[in-house]
Amino acid sequence: MVKEIIAHHGLIDKFIGDAIMAVFHGDHHLDNAIDACIAVRDQIAKLPALSENVNFKPNVSIGINGGELVSGNIGSVSLRRLDYTVIGDVVNTASRLQSAAKPGQIIIGKSSYDQVKESFKCNKVGEVNLKNKAQPIIIYEVLE
Repeated sequence: MVKEIIAHHGLIDKFIGDAIMAVFHGDHHLDNAIDACIAVRDQIAKLPALSENVNFKPNVSIGINGGELVSGNIGSVSLRRLDYTVIGDVVNTASRLQSAAKPGQIIIGKSSYDQVKESFKCNKVGEVNLKNKAQPIIIYEVLE
């Protein structure tokens, strides 16, 4: 997954348990993020089961969001605990979209869809209530 993110001009912000938070900058950040996620999903789909006795294949659920955020060294100097990261509502919403995604799904919100609808095939999923959001948002699944 890391190789695909880097190959599509993404930066790994952090590993969170079994999740990866990646950041894409620049004019085509949403296109690059979606391309990376499609590549990750395709690579995972090609993986064989772990063994003949264990029919387990990993799967991913992905949430993508674009917009303004704060990036930099965030934390406490006095505690000597600073990390370069990104924060903001855009980041929180991406995490909530990931939580709403089913295994194998790449989910984006309407504002991201409006920016990429000419480049990617997407299906409208519908409205969902996301944690800590007052209003439901419309989400789309990126197919290809």
